[in-house]
Amino acid sequence: MTERKWIIKEQGNPAAVRQLSQELGIDPVLSNLLVQRGIDTFEKAREFFRPDLSMLHDPFLMKDMEQAVERLHKAVEGKERIMIYGDYDVDGTTAVSLVYSFLREFTTLLEYYIPDRYDEGYGLSYKGIDCAHELKCTLIITLDCGIKAVEKVKYAKSLGIDVIICDHHLPDVELPPAVAVLDPKREDCNYPFDDLSGCGVGFKLVQAYSQRFGIPFERILTLLDLLAVSIASDLVSVTGENRVLAHFGLKQLNENPRKGLKSIIKLSGLEKHAITIDEIVFKIGPRINAAGRMESGRTAVDMLTARDDEDALEIGEAINAHNDDRKKIDRKITEQALKMVEALPDFKDRKSTIVYNPEWHKGVVGIVASRLVEAYYRPTIVLTKSNGFITGSARSVSGFDLYEAIESCADLLENFGGHTYAAGLTIKEENFDEFCRRFEAYVAEKIAAVQLTPVIQIDSYLDFKQITPKFFRLLKSFQPFGPGNQSPVFITENVYDNGNGRKVGAADSGDLKHLRLELIQEDEPYRYIPAIAFNLSDHFDHIQNGNPVDICYSIAENYYRGIANIQLRVKDIKDKESIF
Repeated sequence: MTERKWIIKEQGNPAAVRQLSQELGIDPVLSNLLVQRGIDTFEKAREFFRPDLSMLHDPFLMKDMEQAVERLHKAVEGKERIMIYGDYDVDGTTAVSLVYSFLREFTTLLEYYIPDRYDEGYGLSYKGIDCAHELKCTLIITLDCGIKAVEKVKYAKSLGIDVIICDHHLPDVELPPAVAVLDPKREDCNYPFDDLSGCGVGFKLVQAYSQRFGIPFERILTLLDLLAVSIASDLVSVTGENRVLAHFGLKQLNENPRKGLKSIIKLSGLEKHAITIDEIVFKIGPRINAAGRMESGRTAVDMLTARDDEDALEIGEAINAHNDDRKKIDRKITEQALKMVEALPDFKDRKSTIVYNPEWHKGVVGIVASRLVEAYYRPTIVLTKSNGFITGSARSVSGFDLYEAIESCADLLENFGGHTYAAGLTIKEENFDEFCRRFEAYVAEKIAAVQLTPVIQIDSYLDFKQITPKFFRLLKSFQPFGPGNQSPVFITENVYDNGNGRKVGAADSGDLKHLRLELIQEDEPYRYIPAIAFNLSDHFDHIQNGNPVDICYSIAENYYRGIANIQLRVKDIKDKESIF
């Protein structure tokens, strides 16, 4: 694993930290965390700790919302058939499920459509529009896609189909000629919060429709479990309006989730404790995603809109099996890709990683790209063959614009799309070698040496004696965590294992990559704190020999047999020489 650099964040203004600590009656470490997040007054702290639905913005502040609501109402009242169209990932399938679940209370003339990852690819497709035409749909609502579909929206119009676009990706200069284009990232849109997920934009349409036609807000509150899953899985910021939506979405998810999510919660082993953003990211989201990766994203919508417990569980079990298959394939391809990288003759001199195998499963190449970034920390592209083209996914490192690097080779590509840190591309076989050469040359010229070293941002130092039940209870109230409000990371120096530490990992493969530790600090030798350290078993011999280490970690709750305990999630370890 690439060695990581620890950087201590700028600390909060001491006077502001001190004052907030006194006003709130909390440990200065906690008030420092608040000030670091720009929360430096009692009022701001109250808003942060007590999200309220009144903090949601008026949906009609979004450009084109009036036109969208008017056209949707015309379709519902006029008994037109409506197609709800979304991408095959978690954001797209939750968005389709949310809008479909809302509209089926007012009309039965509804269809939903998820494009095939392999046959159609991302976004609004001609095949999908043709399907809408065959089904006699006169309105398509796109969710989490459509913002760049200029020609496809023109095609839909030629068939007598209107389009409402709900998207959150960056638009081009020319917008599609849709009836309404809802996207808070439009330059001419003055909506106060521009980091909604695709599902979030769909929710604002539903909120606006309800507001206009006197539908009580309580009726749409039940949709927020889907939105919480979308916010977590799409890695949008958990600040501003998203923080409010995620807070109430998690409440719905934990107290009264829809049947489809309830089945996934059960299959993920999460039914006995409070679900967090992290657990959505690592357990719920990947299962929903597996439907689109291994079979069809439509299966995910079938599950998320199921009204019957048995149906929801049956579909959930099928999706869970897809996820198990996905993990096996992902593990196998990752092993092959790692060997391929290590065998490259100029491997050590390269600034990027590109691997290609025509036999690899297209549905997992993005995951494999992320694994290779973890291993080598370079902009990475993993490619396979599909429909006669070389196609795949790319992932970046912090601070490097991957999209620009790919765009610099646009003349060699059939298709590409994405954003700074993740992208997809398709290329003809005859252009592959030249693309590899130019991509590496671009990265080598543009990437800074500092960007090739992974960094762990650390909030502050902490002693174990400060980790009390009260401290942890207050720390939990900083949730929901996510981009813009990450789970705080602390450093504690000179800690030891109490002798019970061991390597752990996948029992079936005997691959013991992780450490389970019981850590003590010198001034409190009789009190230990349980810790888990993923992919850090290289430090085991040093620790087992009674040597001290410095650790950086977040503090979480671990559930075992229904009992919750504080557990440190160690992000990195620095070995130290014994002081004895």
